[in-house]
Amino acid sequence: MNAAGEAIRVEDGSLRVPPQPLIPYIEGDGIGPEISRAARAVLDAAVEQAYGNTRRIRWVEIYAGEKAQKLMGELLPRETLEAIREFKVALKGPLATPVGSGHRSLNVALRQELDLYACVRPIRYLPGVPSPLKDPQDVDFVIFRENTEDVYAGIEWERGSPEARKFRELLKDHFGVEIRPDAGVGVKPISEFGTKRLVRKAIAYALSHGRKRVTLMHKGNIMKYTEGAFCRWGYEVAREEFPEQTITEEELFSRHGGKIPEGKVLVNDRIADIMFQHVITPPREFDVIATPNLNGDYLSDACAAQVGGVGMAPGANLGDEVGVFEPTHGTAPDIAGKNVANPTALILSGALLLDHLGWTEAARLVHEALARTFQQKRVTGDLARLLGGTEGLSTDAFAEAVVENVQTLSETEEA
Repeated sequence: MNAAGEAIRVEDGSLRVPPQPLIPYIEGDGIGPEISRAARAVLDAAVEQAYGNTRRIRWVEIYAGEKAQKLMGELLPRETLEAIREFKVALKGPLATPVGSGHRSLNVALRQELDLYACVRPIRYLPGVPSPLKDPQDVDFVIFRENTEDVYAGIEWERGSPEARKFRELLKDHFGVEIRPDAGVGVKPISEFGTKRLVRKAIAYALSHGRKRVTLMHKGNIMKYTEGAFCRWGYEVAREEFPEQTITEEELFSRHGGKIPEGKVLVNDRIADIMFQHVITPPREFDVIATPNLNGDYLSDACAAQVGGVGMAPGANLGDEVGVFEPTHGTAPDIAGKNVANPTALILSGALLLDHLGWTEAARLVHEALARTFQQKRVTGDLARLLGGTEGLSTDAFAEAVVENVQTLSETEEA
């Protein structure tokens, strides 16, 4: 480890961040090395512009995925998990996940091993980015997706396997439920514990970030004892743990004339299917959305299309002490090594990391510089094709353009 840096500590539930924190990073597979290099360059420039020589990130590479397999003989070394636990945060590029067979998702494994139970995905429009919406500037909300339960718990058995047969027999013999013999089967656990800690984090975020609403998204009209329970337990958290800070929709109209009082957060709920319409018309009705795992996966990717696509979608996976910050998109092996990938999602994930550290001035500079770069139509090829009339930049050239804008922005300039 670099002797010039220090480890971040947690004291009384809060991060204690030294001026030169040691921050691990995982390059990732596919386009990971290219976008990781670009993101770190932008983040370093933002920290230097915001704080001069008084603060600096000391990056420490750790390994997972294909590079870990090559160097250490395994996809997710124990040393990697220990480093993230020790240093409390990490910046991670995308890791490959096979479909239908092969090794378990490393992304899911990281979240479960480190108990990163909240996947936080901001959906925010940056001026200059092409969007299919008429008023994309209205899109500014944050999805809190439960990260460890639901179908992502990975409890499933292949069609024809002894385990699937035994499970079908159990259901038939003890519960009178018959499943076709050619079916694969899985289990969808949603617990009170897992739900409440997610919703607790979502409400606390809304209160600390000046957000006015927390919406519980669920399919409880059909799955009454899993997603329906998620909704019920979410309301219990608001009522029992935040009674002075939250109100329900019924109270909003019966006591407050439909206007959320100052200092209060409205906690309401919406059925999952109709949410996909409501986040489009009208998106300004949402601030924070808390949802079970699979719903949140679908919703966050769909909402990313409103603000430029998954190439623009950052993410944070948070536990009580540890956070891993990563883009929403995959490894894009078809363009890996060509220096054409859009690094914006990982850059924005890095901005989330800066905000998590309390380095909000640097995080703001990243957003402002990205917006200015987009408005200048200095974009990578994926966005250039949508904008028209401009040539796409390479990954490195785009990062250089953002760094240039970081360096020319004043710390007080508004985005």
